Amino acid sequence: MQQPLIIRRLGVTEFEVISLAMQAFTVARTGSTPDEIWLTEHPPVYTSGLNRKNVRPPTRNDIAVVNTDRGGKITYHGPGQVIIYVLLDLTRRKLNIRSLVSLLENTVIELLASYDITATSQKDAPGVYVQLKDAPIAKIASLGLRIKNNCCYHGLSLNVEMDLTPFEAIDPCGYAGLKVTQTKDLGVMANTQTLGELLVQKLTAKLELT
Repeated sequence: MQQPLIIRRLGVTEFEVISLAMQAFTVARTGSTPDEIWLTEHPPVYTSGLNRKNVRPPTRNDIAVVNTDRGGKITYHGPGQVIIYVLLDLTRRKLNIRSLVSLLENTVIELLASYDITATSQKDAPGVYVQLKDAPIAKIASLGLRIKNNCCYHGLSLNVEMDLTPFEAIDPCGYAGLKVTQTKDLGVMANTQTLGELLVQKLTAKLELT
């Protein structure tokens, strides 16, 4: 029988504290440990993933840069951004890294579609993207995962109603000139609490089918 999926609504948390908690949870878990989803929001922070070699450092020094063990390069987290961390036993749920990435991307894409926003994923650049009138493409959600003993942690972030200017000081996800957008700028009035809950609902429904 499938283990229950535990949802934790953590409010605003420090990235470093949550990162250490995810590592500890994953190291300590056993075959009977229930999978968990953590819904949170972080104060301003740049996070640099394992693929950080040759990443251009931020051009501003008022926001801390934290090295982390997720995949990917550099991104920004801040108030007004929904963050969902997925702590899953991939063997139990019959998922691999590629299918998990697709599941997370499709969850965001379906959420945006419910607000009449067309979004897509890209094969070689994990995340969710939308077409803007004044730019070829813009990123609205980022993904970064870590797999250990076939269990994953870290997850996704969706830009909702935040100050986007810190993204201008980096090459988002390592891509120079990549434009970043958010749901508020696309006409969605729902706040982080509403969109966070909707994402959790959709993600939970997908995981229960695995």
